Amino acid sequence: MAQKNAEKFLSESKIKSFDQQHRNVINHNIGKYNTSFEKGKEKFNNLENSKKKANIIKWKAIENLDRYLLDFESNFTKRGGKVIWANDADEARAEIAKIIDYHQAKSVVKSKSMATEEIELNSFLQEKGLDNIESDLGEFIVQLLGQKPYHIVTPAMHLSLEDIAKLFHEKFDTPLEATASEITAKAREIMRKKYKTADIGITGANFLIADSGSIAITENEGNARLSTTFPKVHIAIAGIEKVIPQLQDLDLFWPLLASHGTGQNLTVYNSILSGPRQAHESDGPEAMYVILLDNGRSQLLAQKEQRQGLYCIRCGACLNACPIYKNIGGHTYNTTYQGPIGSLITPHLKGMKEFKHLSEASSLCGKCTEVCPVGINIHNMLLLNRKDAVEQGLTTRSERNLWKGFSYLMKKRKLLDFFGGKTKNFFLRNFFKKSWGKKRDLPNIANKSFAQQWKEQNKQ
Repeated sequence: MAQKNAEKFLSESKIKSFDQQHRNVINHNIGKYNTSFEKGKEKFNNLENSKKKANIIKWKAIENLDRYLLDFESNFTKRGGKVIWANDADEARAEIAKIIDYHQAKSVVKSKSMATEEIELNSFLQEKGLDNIESDLGEFIVQLLGQKPYHIVTPAMHLSLEDIAKLFHEKFDTPLEATASEITAKAREIMRKKYKTADIGITGANFLIADSGSIAITENEGNARLSTTFPKVHIAIAGIEKVIPQLQDLDLFWPLLASHGTGQNLTVYNSILSGPRQAHESDGPEAMYVILLDNGRSQLLAQKEQRQGLYCIRCGACLNACPIYKNIGGHTYNTTYQGPIGSLITPHLKGMKEFKHLSEASSLCGKCTEVCPVGINIHNMLLLNRKDAVEQGLTTRSERNLWKGFSYLMKKRKLLDFFGGKTKNFFLRNFFKKSWGKKRDLPNIANKSFAQQWKEQNKQ
């Protein structure tokens, strides 16, 4: 299984890397993000200081995770909400099924949530025969296509306007040359009916606030607010790492998430929900549940260094900066979380043996670490993942033998320099050409070794 995952990743990467149309669409969309991001981060008087402060707050939250989660549960429960702990995806789906059966629900409207993607909730609801619709426009588009989200923040980033117009023409008979406004208007028309009739609204949570027992949701379309207001029941699904200590911490995290996620000063809609509708309130659900999802996060928490991955606020900035992601795209990773952060956390969430190859899918340029709003040292954590894979004996025999030979040669300079550059180039081109890939030329080795060049230079 592990070998199949790695082989599939490599084969799909080779295809996607040379798909010119894909490259054009991604470069265009990420180019627009880069322009917005440069403007968005200007609002910070000292961005680096803000990132350090965010890192410290997340460090504090993760190092005291048990305490803050219990604080959240206690404060949320006081206002009539119910907290459910789920060890894995199976437990989370089973608990959702119980809630659906208890409330005799027939229809669900969903707001964008990576946690629900992680537990494959859409297919589960479909199997149960529920009318289930994604209310975020990007998620709605990939749902219509039967695809997974391509990006943590922008699920349909890989599609052009023409692609989406063609999809809506086929599904809803809109004009084939429909504009973005016309497509959005059609989606809004469909969604409005769903909000009013849905029995249950399901969302994620960007943050769990321990001291107030609240969840914070940030969005741009208003769909999450509608999904949590119209239905009588609201279910929020969040990873246990989403907790932050205090309500006032949002003063830092909301601007960081907005600027690094979409380049905005502040996301359009920011909601704080503290439980079901109270007696003095005019709207909101009659019942509210928060499912705290572990699903491998405790395994990552056990890693002294890599637990930094739990600081992630899912802004997607590292994906937009990563040269690997921009070449191979989001679907190639075959995981819920793509790009550098996905490569860091997935081997711990889903198994090092099955997904160690993702930690090797990096140029280690450090751009992901540079742009991370909470200061996760991502590229260094990827190196530690590689180290763990070696120590766990998960590398192949041929790879181990190759590095043994390389190590031996590097320690024996006379042996390494015995053959000249011409001989080395001959062997590389005739025996190792395929190992560098069909599309790349092997580098030329200098005729004289470094030691020889050094001696000659010193003589001069």
